[in-house]
Formats: sequence, structure tokens, C-alpha cells
Amino acid sequence: MRRIIVLEQLDTSDKSSLREKVFATMRESILEGRYKPGEVLRETVIAAELHVSRTPVREAIRKLELEGLVQSIPNKETIVTGISEEDVQDIFKIRNRLEGLAGSMAAERVTKEELVEMEEILTLTAFYIGKEDCSHVLELDHRFHDCIYKATKSKILMHLLSDYHSYIQKVRKQSVEIPGRMQRLLEEHTAIYKAIEEGDGKKAENLMNKHVHNVTTNIKL
Repeated sequence: MRRIIVLEQLDTSDKSSLREKVFATMRESILEGRYKPGEVLRETVIAAELHVSRTPVREAIRKLELEGLVQSIPNKETIVTGISEEDVQDIFKIRNRLEGLAGSMAAERVTKEELVEMEEILTLTAFYIGKEDCSHVLELDHRFHDCIYKATKSKILMHLLSDYHSYIQKVRKQSVEIPGRMQRLLEEHTAIYKAIEEGDGKKAENLMNKHVHNVTTNIKL
């Protein structure tokens, strides 16, 4: 039976924070496949699961519709559209171009503090690979990419890539669960880090493109 993450001990006095948490939880549930494409979302059921009123759920559904993750039929119901296989293929094609650009720009604009952060992420990744902890490795993969996006100093590129990266989190999870993939991911991230540290934009671009390509060859879209 499908369940979404229950939000516990929410500070309901902070309405803005509550709305964002409800939206983030519902969005994650769709992207990770806990809400299936074609499934009907019922405000009353979700509100009960999250221990909140219907208002933040209704607002979250509106935002999800703007992202194309759900479709609301007037006076009827809201249906999950999610991310299709075709969407995933398109996202990887777009990411392949943008991730390379991000690597190149990061090599030109990265700060010492950002390099330290990347190195710390790599150290933690190695630690959790040793424990065969896919969940933490996946989280650190997200942090590593976010750090590169931040290093570009381009708000537009950061926004685009952060969204695309989160849209395919279910696929990324499948990838890191493949035997040997976590270690290869660390090796790829380490090579990307070194290229950025050396200020070699072209090398960073090529390695980022190869990294995205390797994810697509390790999964069944």
C-alpha cells in the first residue's frame, strides 16, 4: 500500500514553512513514485496523512500542477501525471548539455570555500560507500551537483539544473543501487572535482557530460 512520508511535529504557527513542507513532501512522493501516474489525489486523505488542514494541501496541488506533475480536472479530481519515461529521456538530453556547461563555468568561478565543500562531500561519499549506504550516497550525489551549480554563480543555471536533478531522483536511486555503481560515481565525482580545482573548464565539461551519460547507460529508462 502506498504511503507518503508523514510530517511530524510541524510548527503550524509558521504558515509559510508549513506550506513549503507539505509541497516538498508531496512533490518528493510523486518523483520517487510513491504516488503513481494516474493515481487520484484526494485532499482529505492527504491532509489526514500529513496531519494538516486541507488548505496547504490545496495550495501544494496548485504548485504541482504548475510543474506539470499533476493535472486538475475542474469540479472533478486531481490526477498524478508524474515524470514519464519520455520525460526522463528528454531531461537527460537537456542535462547532458547543461551539466557540461555547469562544469566549465564552475572551473572558472569556483571559490576556495566551494572546493573545500566538494572535497568534504567526496570524503563523506567514500565513508558511506564503505557502509553500502545507498541513501546517504544518493543524498551526497545531490549535494555534490548542487555545489557545482552554486559554483557557476549563475542563478538561472542553478535553478534549471536543480529542478532537473530532482525530477529524476527515482532514476538516480536505481542507478546507485546497481552493484559497483557507487564506487564508479565517486571516481567520476573525484575526477570532476580535480578538473574544477585545476581550472580546466574543457576537461570539467567533458567529464560532466560523460558522468551524465554513464547514468543513462546504467539504468533502464
